[in-house]
Amino acid sequence: MRRNIKTALKKPPAPHAWAITANNTIYSVHVPIRPDGSIENGDAAQQIEVTLADLQATLKAAGADLDDVILVQIYLTSLEHKPVLDEVYKRFFKEPYPVRACIAVSELPTTGTIIEIVATTTHPN
Repeated sequence: MRRNIKTALKKPPAPHAWAITANNTIYSVHVPIRPDGSIENGDAAQQIEVTLADLQATLKAAGADLDDVILVQIYLTSLEHKPVLDEVYKRFFKEPYPVRACIAVSELPTTGTIIEIVATTTHPN
């Protein structure tokens, strides 16, 4: 049975949850949403920082943390952002790093954003 994880993030405008847990696994998706619900559409570093902070806060709400993440799928609107991604990413994750895929896409559904992250996390409970 799946269960929605209650987070401090504003409800997404599209018909999906930010995170659910099922079978001792947390599945989550994140874009750069500020605490007030507005979209962070500043430079790449700002967007990546906010997106990873949202993931971290969501996992905390679920009773997990970034050390529990096993897979990260990252969608960027340009691979030119990858060096910045790697720099910011290392401030959030530590070795051994989760398995990661980084995919370039032509655009994302959230206007003005350059990143979307999908994470799969083991649930400690």
